[in-house]
Amino acid sequence: MEVADMRLLLTLGGMVVSIASAAAIVKQKLSTVIEQLTDIEKRLRVLDQRVDKSELTSQRVDVLASILSPERRQVLFERIAKQEERLRAAESEIDHLRDMHNSKHPRIE
Repeated sequence: MEVADMRLLLTLGGMVVSIASAAAIVKQKLSTVIEQLTDIEKRLRVLDQRVDKSELTSQRVDVLASILSPERRQVLFERIAKQEERLRAAESEIDHLRDMHNSKHPRIE
């Protein structure tokens, strides 16, 4: 019976050693995977920041394109032209009123 007990103990010992070595290998692989995951996470954050900057730049370009669109510029130029015409008319009226005031008044009797 001692031989069978000895074999059983040896088998159990071998199994314990196998499990312990397998656990050590898994622990090492797990730490490697965690390091890789951390590196991938950092890279993903950098890429996300780049995408955000790109989207912001795209939005800015869209805003500038809408501001500088030919249709909008035409409307603005028409407004400016109308304001300039109104300014010329107002200046003409002011000149006329100034001439009336600074000229000789007829004598009132």
